[in-house]
Amino acid sequence: MAFNKLFSPIKIKGLELKNRVVFPAMGTKMPTEDKFVTQQIIDYHVARVVGGCGLNFTEVCSVYAPASPKKFLSIAEDKYIPGLKKLTDAIHEAGGKAGVQLWLGGLAVASDPEAMLIIPSDMPVPGTEYTMPGASMETIKASIKAFGDAARRAVEAGFDTVEFHAAHNYVPHSFLSPFFNRRNDEYGGSLENRARFSIECIKAIRENIPEDMPVFMRVDAQDDYLEGGLTIEDIIEFCKMAEEAGVDILDVSRGNFSSAAIKYEVPPIDLPRGFNVDNAARIKKETGMLTVAVGRINDPALAEDILESNKADMVVMGRAQLADPEFCNKAREGRVESIVKCVGCNQGCYDGFVSPDMPFITCMRNPALGREAEYALVKTDAPKKVLVAGGGLAGLEAAMILKSRGHNPIVCEASDSLGGQFVLAGAAPRKEEMKEAAVAMGRQAMEQGIEIKLNTPVTTELIEEIKPDEVIIAIGAAPMSLNIPGGNLSMVTNSHDVLSGKAKVSGKVVVIGGGLVGLEVAEYLHGKAEAITVVEMLDKVAKDLGALRNICVMENLYAFGINTLTNAKCVEIKENAVVIEREGSLEELPCDSVVVAIGARSRGFEKISKFCEEKGIPCYAAGDAVRARRALNAVAEASEIARRI
Repeated sequence: MAFNKLFSPIKIKGLELKNRVVFPAMGTKMPTEDKFVTQQIIDYHVARVVGGCGLNFTEVCSVYAPASPKKFLSIAEDKYIPGLKKLTDAIHEAGGKAGVQLWLGGLAVASDPEAMLIIPSDMPVPGTEYTMPGASMETIKASIKAFGDAARRAVEAGFDTVEFHAAHNYVPHSFLSPFFNRRNDEYGGSLENRARFSIECIKAIRENIPEDMPVFMRVDAQDDYLEGGLTIEDIIEFCKMAEEAGVDILDVSRGNFSSAAIKYEVPPIDLPRGFNVDNAARIKKETGMLTVAVGRINDPALAEDILESNKADMVVMGRAQLADPEFCNKAREGRVESIVKCVGCNQGCYDGFVSPDMPFITCMRNPALGREAEYALVKTDAPKKVLVAGGGLAGLEAAMILKSRGHNPIVCEASDSLGGQFVLAGAAPRKEEMKEAAVAMGRQAMEQGIEIKLNTPVTTELIEEIKPDEVIIAIGAAPMSLNIPGGNLSMVTNSHDVLSGKAKVSGKVVVIGGGLVGLEVAEYLHGKAEAITVVEMLDKVAKDLGALRNICVMENLYAFGINTLTNAKCVEIKENAVVIEREGSLEELPCDSVVVAIGARSRGFEKISKFCEEKGIPCYAAGDAVRARRALNAVAEASEIARRI
């Protein structure tokens, strides 16, 4: 497939782009503490430009100094211009175009206690007697001026375009939405009054940039989960006002961080691909404006279809290009099968962004994210034969990196197929893309010419036969069993056997374990079982899920009527009941089947590692073979080992 529309040029005012793909603003934690551009950010952007992207936007860039949080980019003072100029120069030199997203964060800047919180109306702080005051007229006027001054700096820094962020609960959106804005002056009340702040900001931006420089505007298609909030009809009217004020193209997003609608901002695998496209199409049709579609567009065929059917004029492909910086080049050259697709796991991007333990965002499918210079593949001048035990994601990652570097990896997989537990994960509801990704990775490894032996467990005899120079053990983990009376009754099975289809359960089912796997099994059994109860020892279920997947999974459990019991310890299994201890007393839960999902344990490889030590063969372990963890950790570990050999 040629994807002719996706890779056709587009001209917006004086901006000429070589294709319709936008790399959007995404938080990275890569700026310095004091908000300057780093070489890491430059390398991150340049990798996507070299990969063929048409237009790169910076992550959110603060326009107003008092409200500029640490570790986010800023354009609020002239001192930031040289660093931003270095970024635009690098993007231009690589053949791309650069945009800056002008941002005033409102409540989102609370990550920095020194940053000023700007909100439209007084807001009581839950659990305290304090009420946060709404913005004064002085702050409103200063903020509007700040957008104009930031636009002037953007021109000086060499940006080709600017984007006004009027979505996601930030200050312009908060003024626009009746859910947040309860003012009774000229900035509150009617839609026209609530839009006034944004319109004045747009005019200030337009006055400070050349006539032929286009202005993008990011908007929410509607307010989700906010009672009495903005409707799509309100947004359409607002966009018409914005066009008159100077906006040229609409970037139609969705979501806010004040409710469960945050799931739409960085949509996990639970949401369908292209879930927001029809909203963009309606806004395009009813405003007559150029429009950008956003929302889990991770496939070039989907992007082409959106453009061909005139639902949008451009597409945002953000995480698609985090997972594979070469996405555009591969699609344009017809190498679709070699694309490493984002699967919406959110482990490295969103979860990595909000986790204090991770210095910057990463990607389960691309451990080189944020390490583009450091992780540039270096060809070996001493090729080695490396035996990789295990054909799951970690083993395949190691083998593919080794092969790319010029080594000779041999993958030995004990089962009859590649992909490991990721294939199994893909059996859970809404996670088919994970299975597709694991299968595709196996196919890519074979196409790379990697020798693969299925139904071949690694033994000391096999090592003797193959005589590898080095060994990587990535044999994963096996499900843990429940060591209690009745734990081995015939009605008891485990999560892996249920998801793989080896075990069938029906009637009343009790799932022991309320982590990710237990909840996925419970969902999987909806419609197959009469009643489902999840028993969890901890004080809440889903503790090991990232925040946005957690929202989606919990909503589905509620919708399906799946019962969850927390602070409940399973102490015995009888022929027709599970005995649990809860709040100091014993209870019996009648059931026909029990599924154990209490986690996984490394399969153990002491014999192999001891043998390698005796023979002087360097031996490394990666992923769940070391300790059962998230796929993100397993792949990163395997990648690092393969780069060191």
